[in-house]
Amino acid sequence: MGFSMKIELKHMNPGPGADSEELSKVVLARFGLIPRKKDAKAGFHRLILELYERKKLSNKEKKPELAVMTVEEMGIFAGIKRQTVYDYLKRWLMLQVLKKTTFVQNGAVTTGYELNGSNLENTFRKAEVIINGHVEQSIEMVKELQSEVKKEKLKLNRQTETFEE
Repeated sequence: MGFSMKIELKHMNPGPGADSEELSKVVLARFGLIPRKKDAKAGFHRLILELYERKKLSNKEKKPELAVMTVEEMGIFAGIKRQTVYDYLKRWLMLQVLKKTTFVQNGAVTTGYELNGSNLENTFRKAEVIINGHVEQSIEMVKELQSEVKKEKLKLNRQTETFEE
């Protein structure tokens, strides 16, 4: 991955009999897609649920543009300013939960974002692939580290033997 990635997965579990609001908050936390600042009030759980509803409607009506939300609409659903949406969008795009889409509306070209899957599971499977790829890459680095430590120790032992002769 040639870009900077900061994934903060939270260990959170839903309470018994959790509703969709609680479950959506937990899922977003577990994937690192919640606000990081303590005072942040972004309602991303409302946003993900709205994106899902729009995607379902879009599939049912066979109108792909129905799945798309502009940044302004996303801000309204999350209860945050447009600029704040842009700040968080990077993570959602990096984990491939959302994808950027352009569509024509009332004769004008509009850019927006939609779920990057036909449903929620499909969407978060894409994020799973990104996270697993990151972990696999990290494990390869651990193997490299382990090998390097052995090499350095052998080299040090050879140097020590040379001095003792």
